[in-house]
Amino acid sequence: MAAYQREFRDLDPQVEKVVSALGRLNRRMNVAYGRQVAALGISNAEWEVLKTLVLSGAPYRLGPGDLAKRLGLTPAAMTHRIDRMAAEGLVTRDRDESNRVRVIVELTDEGRAKWLEAMRMATDFEEDLLQDLSGEERGVLGEMLIRLLRRVEQAQPDAGGRLTDLD
Repeated sequence: MAAYQREFRDLDPQVEKVVSALGRLNRRMNVAYGRQVAALGISNAEWEVLKTLVLSGAPYRLGPGDLAKRLGLTPAAMTHRIDRMAAEGLVTRDRDESNRVRVIVELTDEGRAKWLEAMRMATDFEEDLLQDLSGEERGVLGEMLIRLLRRVEQAQPDAGGRLTDLD
């Protein structure tokens, strides 16, 4: 902080401490999650597709365009990802029987099993991460972080966000 303040005197050290800690926490958590899914033989990118299919609800099926939109990907990038995942047995890709032009991507039993195992691992990691916080402190921290997220979404509406899934 001293180096920042030396070069930029208007810096509020409390603000910088919070923002730096959030950034570091985010990066380190992403590394931890990446290691967990890698141990399962899938990539972060594949995990995101599995999660999106599961959160869409049974029967865990979406069109490639819907998947691409939800993940913020181009259709070409989504096609490449689906190709890999179908080859690995995590999803199937079939023609929609009601509209033969439309393709449907569906989660396989193996894909769902990978998602469930990743969730178990993440839950253990997250419980360990928050073990020193009481239930009340966890609630307060969660509410404070959501307030920060809302502020970012208001200031950066094009940055995308899914705060609805946090309510």
